[in-house]
Amino acid sequence: MEPSACAQSCPSNHTSNAAGEHCHWEVSDNVRLRRFLCYGSEGDVYTASEEAHLGMAQAGALLSMLQEGRGIEAVNEIKRFAQDGRAVRLDPSIFALALCSQHAEVTTKRAAFKAVKDICQDPAHLFSFIQYKKELKEDMKCGIWGRALRKAVSDWYNGQDALSLAAVVTRCKQREGWSHKDVLRLSHTKPADEALALISKYVAKGWKEVHVAYADKENTEEVVKVLLYLEVVEKVKHSCDETEVINLIEEHKLEREQLLTDHLKSKLVWRALLKEMPLQSVLWMLGKMTARKIVQPGASETQALCERMQTEAALKKAKLHPFSILLASEHYKRGQGYQGKTKWAADGSILKALDIAFYKSFSNIEPVGKSFVVAVDVSTSLSSVVPGTALSTAVAAAVITMVFARTEADTHVLAYSEGALELCSVSADMTLAQTTDELVKVTSLKRQNSSTDCTLPIAWATDNGKAVDVFIILTNNPLWTFTASPVETLKKYRQTSGRHSKLVMCGLTSIGHTMPDTGDRGLLSICGFDLGAFRIIRNLAQNLI
Repeated sequence: MEPSACAQSCPSNHTSNAAGEHCHWEVSDNVRLRRFLCYGSEGDVYTASEEAHLGMAQAGALLSMLQEGRGIEAVNEIKRFAQDGRAVRLDPSIFALALCSQHAEVTTKRAAFKAVKDICQDPAHLFSFIQYKKELKEDMKCGIWGRALRKAVSDWYNGQDALSLAAVVTRCKQREGWSHKDVLRLSHTKPADEALALISKYVAKGWKEVHVAYADKENTEEVVKVLLYLEVVEKVKHSCDETEVINLIEEHKLEREQLLTDHLKSKLVWRALLKEMPLQSVLWMLGKMTARKIVQPGASETQALCERMQTEAALKKAKLHPFSILLASEHYKRGQGYQGKTKWAADGSILKALDIAFYKSFSNIEPVGKSFVVAVDVSTSLSSVVPGTALSTAVAAAVITMVFARTEADTHVLAYSEGALELCSVSADMTLAQTTDELVKVTSLKRQNSSTDCTLPIAWATDNGKAVDVFIILTNNPLWTFTASPVETLKKYRQTSGRHSKLVMCGLTSIGHTMPDTGDRGLLSICGFDLGAFRIIRNLAQNLI
């Protein structure tokens, strides 16, 4: 490529030398902030299923932006990442928002507090925000309940629909050491209307005082609805009649957090809860419910559950990803939990429903519209297990390739080892078993030794003139044992193709072993694999992190 053409295609933070060679794609503060919001670290390494420690030391880019007077920009970025569902977990966004709310610059502080109601959608998020503020304030030897926080909390409660808030305060009563009673008292919240005043009184004083105060009043229609709902919640809490509890659950769509522990010893109560239980919760409780015979082969409840799991509308509403369903299915098939002694015999009808749900849920994935190469290292056995899952690395590699083959029109799947590479015949209409067999077949043909040459997929793209936006390299080997540097090979590919191609190095079984941080924005390492890894790859492909 000519230097002028290279310069035209380079973004402002992509440096080229005098010869027109692509150097590091620099990591700006904006990118470091978005990485932090995405997975809780500003670095280029994501470790699957690991809770990131959040503190000032991990938020250097955000602090720099605040010092440079870019606080409003940072708050807007936090809002966008949280609301667009781009983050692996929401905690980093809530921490970042709390940090912005501590800033001395008034407009940044106001913007952060104003964003609380947008980012903290449920009480657990609100309580986390308050706790992060408390932790950030501890070194400052001062209180946290200033006028701005009191207003933000008051706006959060007053901005809720009354009936929804009644459900929320009875379902999620406390988190992070905070309760609704504490927060409403400390914020001096003045309810915006009578229905909200009723809920506030219920939280502060309890049902008896509320019942006495409103029994003889002429109440609005909304107040009457809230009173009836709270009365139902209280009735359940004091009921020992199984039939009554079941009727109240079904009529008022009560959830298990609103019931007593004794109620949850009943199979019939669980079956009533199961009808409206979120699908994500159902998936992860299938084993326990089967072990306790809440779901049984041939039972009407089991049939209804299977039908629900296969319904596209239900899958779309739950926003279930195929990988999430597969993890649940493999765990259920395993027949026992990872902890404790709970065991179960997997129900064949449930396994069949999960299989159908797995394929239907691919329609939930929105294409990125980029060109991908997914390359699977077959230099070692693919029978290892991905940490924290019941998936073999062969099945994990197969489902990862399927996600891109089925949703991205321009995807090539490769298998490689030391000195050998083969284009795999993975198509969008293949099943998981067929895809896995294709990879295993290549494994038997190409496994020569335990070495890994991760440069081969990039060299293949160069030699065949393939335009690739993202290379995804899957390997069982630790990411620091490469025989050749994929980073240098990627740089050469960028020079040849004129594209700002990105590289994701994924060690499916490699926890804590990564490439050194290169400072190149287009490179990320993933240790292990989980649902969050797909979000990270998606964000990288879209130039967000």
